[in-house]
Amino acid sequence: MPRFVVLLRGINVGGHNRLPMADLRASLAAAGLTDVRTYIQSGNIVASAPAKDPEAVAAHVRAVIAREFQLDIPAVALTCDALLGVIDANPYPDVQDPKRLHAIVLPYAPTEAMLHAVAHRQSAAAAKGSRDTVTIVGHVAYLHTPDGFGDSVLARSLHPGSSSPLTDGTARNWATVTTLAEMCAQ
Repeated sequence: MPRFVVLLRGINVGGHNRLPMADLRASLAAAGLTDVRTYIQSGNIVASAPAKDPEAVAAHVRAVIAREFQLDIPAVALTCDALLGVIDANPYPDVQDPKRLHAIVLPYAPTEAMLHAVAHRQSAAAAKGSRDTVTIVGHVAYLHTPDGFGDSVLARSLHPGSSSPLTDGTARNWATVTTLAEMCAQ
């Protein structure tokens, strides 16, 4: 069976959308996924699935969470090979601190309107003195925050949420991205 990485958005944040990882692993295994592993509490799953299509895997995981936990949690799935492609396509390979680089993974390639909105937000942040940059490759927005993520005007304006042009995406720092790739190889 193919291996997938499934990224959940907005769980276990500030006491909202509580989803215990042990219960999630058990529910996903009972629903047909195998070798289910999770990483930290923010909704990172590596598992094998009978489906070959990442969109079908994401939909399946989302349905299991809705049925078992009564939560509507957006999910984005990638094959493990696609995750390695995300790492290979990193436009910021010289960034030393993995907490200063984030991948915002979208379930689809961004539209021209989204690209324009992201460029506008980067320009607006730069006008305020920000050194942050974002580069979109395929369905991933790579966000480099050399002065830190927490204080980043650009990160706040792009962070997936209702007003972001990347609203359907889910963000992970580079340390998480590379750890998930290691989990895929195990």
